[in-house]
Amino acid sequence: MSLYRARPQDGIAWITGASTGIGRQLALDLAAAGYTVAATARDEDRLATLSLDAAGSKGRIIPFPVDVTESAAMVATVDAVERELGPIVLAIFNAGTYYPVRGAEPNTERYVRTYQINVFGVVFGLVPVVERMKRRGRGQIAITGSVSGYGGLPMASAYGASKAALSNMAAALKFDLDLINVRIQIINPGFIETPLTEKNEFPMPALLPVDVASRRIVKGLSSGGFEINFPRRLSWALKVANMLPYWLYFPLMAKVTGWDRRRRS
Repeated sequence: MSLYRARPQDGIAWITGASTGIGRQLALDLAAAGYTVAATARDEDRLATLSLDAAGSKGRIIPFPVDVTESAAMVATVDAVERELGPIVLAIFNAGTYYPVRGAEPNTERYVRTYQINVFGVVFGLVPVVERMKRRGRGQIAITGSVSGYGGLPMASAYGASKAALSNMAAALKFDLDLINVRIQIINPGFIETPLTEKNEFPMPALLPVDVASRRIVKGLSSGGFEINFPRRLSWALKVANMLPYWLYFPLMAKVTGWDRRRRS
């Protein structure tokens, strides 16, 4: 029997990191598809605007503001969503941040904050959601990673490591979640036009508009396998690059990113 795949008539879609970027567009697209979407972020004003922007859709968006780094608050949010709206059948853990880190000027706070949001911000929501899905015998979970998790990239020692952790976490969880009819997927996008990518100081090949990225994710949620990755020309190029020996990988990536033209300090 195939694993469960969520449908709007089954229950609620919950999205973290819904106030901007991919999360915001995903909330709108899922509402357009008929879902009632519980939208989570810290910014209450942006969530309120998002809810209004979904007016006229087949579904609706209901704000549930919370800081994903607060474990007890995330449990309370899951309780509130299911009490007020119904069972969460699709949970998309999308909240994330990117702090550039220069190797010559490492910053402890940037590492800590990155892992708090990108990794523990997933864990604090995933644990209570899995508990409920297990009791119901079905559910679907998606975690937003990044192609930067495939291997080391300039300025991404905090961000890329956090996304690599999410990919490993999702793959490890899949063995057990399959047994309780909970589908888990990892979403590994390339460069998307969002506030996060505005911080990048290097060329971003195959940069995609956020609406295109969201459509590909929605398609992957409804019909894709464990990994939803795009654009393929970038994601597969990086997969292949990370199969190379390091003595080839480092000069190749330095050339691709322009790091080979930077002066030594």
